[in-house]
Amino acid sequence: MTHFKDQVVLITGGCSGIGRAAAFLFAQAGAKIFLADLSEKAGDETVEALEALGAEAAFARIDVSEFDDVARMVEDCVVRFGGVDVLVNSAGILGSRSRTERYALADFQRVLDVNVNGVFYGMKAVLPHFLGKKSGKIVNLASVAGVLGFANHIAYAASKHAVIGMTKTAALEYAKYNIRINAVCPAFTNTPMMENALINDETDYYEALQNAIPMKRFAKPDEIAEAILYAASPAASFMTGHALILDGGLTSL
Repeated sequence: MTHFKDQVVLITGGCSGIGRAAAFLFAQAGAKIFLADLSEKAGDETVEALEALGAEAAFARIDVSEFDDVARMVEDCVVRFGGVDVLVNSAGILGSRSRTERYALADFQRVLDVNVNGVFYGMKAVLPHFLGKKSGKIVNLASVAGVLGFANHIAYAASKHAVIGMTKTAALEYAKYNIRINAVCPAFTNTPMMENALINDETDYYEALQNAIPMKRFAKPDEIAEAILYAASPAASFMTGHALILDGGLTSL
């Protein structure tokens, strides 16, 4: 598959979990990859692994909750590769687990800063470039928590509802400019974020989450990454403003 041959794909949160899986799939499809993440060590390792596969890749340390960082990310990508064709807003955090009246104000704000502001900043920074060339694709990583409630995770649920709303709004604004904007909404996925949430060996909680899914398992990062590639590919050329759900049947209950 060479749907993305010589295209430039910019991925926030691109050195871990779903973002990293997407980077490798895009690279295998011929894309040049610009990774943005907080960890320089993970960035260097991911670039090295992509280059070992023959892909062109670069990395910048970016905090998506800071607009100046995000604007610089887009500028650096344009300088390094001559443009941007696809933006994947994958960076995100889960936040603490607590009932709503106990949820710490600082924790709530931090989740929104990363998950909501980060997606908004990414779209705001890249859209002028897309408008200039009258084409572009954006894929925002939302969650099944953006269409359902998520007990004890009010900040995360709020943030992912916001991502879907922003996706639909921006898609309406830019459809006539040949710019497609979609969201991918996975259920629980085997990523470092999920592993860190269960770091205290909460076996009962882990099993409860798995059993809530009709397929009785978590998603694999590659399964979600495949959907991201689809949303950005010519196969989805008439799809915009869509929230693509991958949840093992959870929302069918």
